[in-house]
Amino acid sequence: MEPFLLPVVFVAVAAAFTLSAAAGFGGSLILVPTLALVLGTKPGVALAALLLAANNFVKVFAYRRTLPYRKAAVVILLVAVGTFLGAKLLVSAPERAVALAVIFSFAAAFLIESLGLTRWRQASSPLMAFAAGATSGFSGTSGPLKGLAVRGLGLDRLHLVGALSLTSLVGDVTKTAVWTEASLLTGQDYLVAVICVPLMLSATFLGRRFNTRIGERGFTGLFWVVMVGYAGRLAAGI
Repeated sequence: MEPFLLPVVFVAVAAAFTLSAAAGFGGSLILVPTLALVLGTKPGVALAALLLAANNFVKVFAYRRTLPYRKAAVVILLVAVGTFLGAKLLVSAPERAVALAVIFSFAAAFLIESLGLTRWRQASSPLMAFAAGATSGFSGTSGPLKGLAVRGLGLDRLHLVGALSLTSLVGDVTKTAVWTEASLLTGQDYLVAVICVPLMLSATFLGRRFNTRIGERGFTGLFWVVMVGYAGRLAAGI
């Protein structure tokens, strides 16, 4: 990475990690397109996965008292399997088809939540989890489907963020391992991650503080704002 690009990366990292700590997810919404633009698609997606994986360790520690291991276990497992397969394939699936499927899922989930169809939301959670991992593996972001999968568990906001942090950690670590083995990530990328550790700590603190102050209603609004942001980004690429 050229030295003059580092400030751009640091600004994107700070914004992404603050949003991620507040909503539980959403970091890739900022980080993936920024790094892909600066470094190129594959290197950018790979570095974003590494940075998000490192940040998720910090998030898991920050939300360590509200980590629903048992409730989120199936979702985490399916995300991990889907991520591994997707990371191996990387660009095999048509991006247009993936984008349309994710947008359709988002619209269906929003309708289900608006109508209060709790059973449908819970039943769709495992499918969303596997699809989230698969799309994350070859597109670098699983935000919409991961959010839907974890929201289907019916958790309060702090446990929801804890579950999203655990799920994101497993998915990003899986991608990082696959892409390190494939030489998409190098020692220089890991050095950038180490340099960003202070940003991870400060951004996670700010995001968590914001989360604890907005209440359940405010968090629900933030959750769907992030979802709309993901849907808009996908729609722009169709």
